[in-house]
Amino acid sequence: MSTGDPARPARPDALDAGAGGVLRQPKAVWATAGASVVAFMGIGLVDPILPSIAEGLDATAGQVSLLFTSYFLITAIAMLVTGFVSSRVGGRKTLLLGLALVVVFAGLSGTSGSVGELVGFRAGWGLGNALFVSTALAVIVGAAAGGSAAAILLYESALGLGMACGPLLGALLGDASWRYPFFGTAFLMAVGFLCITAFLKEQPRPARKTGLLDPVKALGHGGLASAAVSAFFYNYTFFTVLAFTPFVLDMSPYRSGAVFFCWGVLLAVFSVIVAPRLQERFGSLRVLGGSLLLLALDVLVLGYGDHTTAVLCTVLSGAAIGVNNTVYTELALGVSDAPRPVASAGYNFVRWFAAAAAPYFAPKIEEWTDARVPFVVAAVTAVAGALVVLVRRKALTKEAEERRPQHAKEDGVTVFAG
Repeated sequence: MSTGDPARPARPDALDAGAGGVLRQPKAVWATAGASVVAFMGIGLVDPILPSIAEGLDATAGQVSLLFTSYFLITAIAMLVTGFVSSRVGGRKTLLLGLALVVVFAGLSGTSGSVGELVGFRAGWGLGNALFVSTALAVIVGAAAGGSAAAILLYESALGLGMACGPLLGALLGDASWRYPFFGTAFLMAVGFLCITAFLKEQPRPARKTGLLDPVKALGHGGLASAAVSAFFYNYTFFTVLAFTPFVLDMSPYRSGAVFFCWGVLLAVFSVIVAPRLQERFGSLRVLGGSLLLLALDVLVLGYGDHTTAVLCTVLSGAAIGVNNTVYTELALGVSDAPRPVASAGYNFVRWFAAAAAPYFAPKIEEWTDARVPFVVAAVTAVAGALVVLVRRKALTKEAEERRPQHAKEDGVTVFAG
């Protein structure tokens, strides 16, 4: 199979089989993927109700944006813990622990009497989500039919669907009260807890237990470190759009929810359908670099355009974000020789710090300057991510070609390395 870029390894046959191969999965995979949808819904859930939360709790935009900062700061730090925990108690118990924490803290979020309480509860929610999301991909890869390519597509589908439905659910429930979306998420995650309890059997544990610092050590690999640093810059742009744009659009929950639902639909379509085709034709690194530059242009126009232009650019950013998410996931999981859970944890440890930083700094930058400058900064960080890909192209290409052979056994899970 020919590709347009030597950095783009041949994709496994499971991917070429199309949607049919992806859809024929065991119940355990569907249970995990379904719970993953709800987990990702929790990220964008608060988008359409941010102004309502600010009004209900008498808080500023900067204070409310800390809902994202506390969530992702704890998520980033927790990446050092997830492998440590799952390699000792097993994937199934780690998933259930994560889900239980989300149920508790999402429910508590809905009872918050102050923005400080809500920020604190979101931090606990972030810990639970980190335990669940980081383990879910490994579980899906281990249990899915069709190899890791089909599993990654299914995982990205769950991400896209969750990111699309989160704002919609937030808008529908949040129109009555900003508290209801949190209670709704707690209920749906409780259903996910029951489904995984019923359908998912314990997964094989790795032969070697993961240490707390193993994800950091994995970043000593040049290819993985390059992917993580590039993703760090990209995530700053991503979460400027996600966390700051609702205040700029200043729309009702229904309208804001509709905008971010369309954004999420584009994210899902481009992540699952368009990105693989672009990669096959042009190669991963060319696609990633080009998509980052287009995202930079999009957010720049978003910041300087009128309201209608801002709405359109917000929706269109979902296309570039969907492509980027898929390519970055594949790079992180396949560019190094580290076990996939360890490589994923190290990669996420770096990039989620940007997701925590953007919601905090964007409102601050607006206070210091005006509402356009945060988007200028976001455009610069997207370009910085593309420059990392360009400058480190040789390392990424070399290390992508040195991926493990097909059907290599890793952590008791069959991995199709391409």
